Amino acid sequence: MPGTILFDLFHTLLDGADAQRDRVVARMGEIVGVDPTAMVYAYHDSWRERLVRWSAEETVRRLARRLGGKPSADQVRRAAALRLELASWLLNSAPSGTLVTLDGLRAAGWRLGLVSNATAEVAEAWPSSGLSRRFDVAVFSCVAGVAKPEPGIYLAAVDKLGVAPQDCVFVGDGADDELAGAAAVGLSVVRTAEFVDRSRVWAGPVVGSLAELSESLVGLGVRQRGASAA
Repeated sequence: MPGTILFDLFHTLLDGADAQRDRVVARMGEIVGVDPTAMVYAYHDSWRERLVRWSAEETVRRLARRLGGKPSADQVRRAAALRLELASWLLNSAPSGTLVTLDGLRAAGWRLGLVSNATAEVAEAWPSSGLSRRFDVAVFSCVAGVAKPEPGIYLAAVDKLGVAPQDCVFVGDGADDELAGAAAVGLSVVRTAEFVDRSRVWAGPVVGSLAELSESLVGLGVRQRGASAA
């Protein structure tokens, strides 16, 4: 019988658009009056803090001040709005094949959850996205206060779904040691290489695209434990 699948978001369901994000962050730097390149570097360096602590506006304010800026409230709002606009666009840019796969899984009786290391603007944009209606539960690190590969973020998702970890499959590209983290709490694991190939981080089952997932799940079985990290 179909069970439960937990998906990663970026580089799993859709492309992370890293280059485009950096261009937006550089523009944010211009708006708040700091060096755009320095703003991009500061944005990257603050990744873990942004994942679990800061709102979009707080991120702009803190990073601008670190770089010697003194942005006004209006500048902060305008810069943060650019990041929210990008998040909204990204969440509505999933390939049609991904949407078809998700719809097919739901039609077959699978329950779907999202477990994402994501910053505040992504969580804010999620409810109005085309992806959100395809998921029973979404857990974002910025809301949960804990990020992958920590056990708490996976357990928050399975708890909301009312299932045991052993009855779930986790599907992700493998960033942030997420696959090993999922296996450690008892989830079966499938790595996807559709957007990025992280074959060095996981030796277990892999699909080239989400379109291949249904066939892989048949062979895997939802109660099978994930493979060990390479």
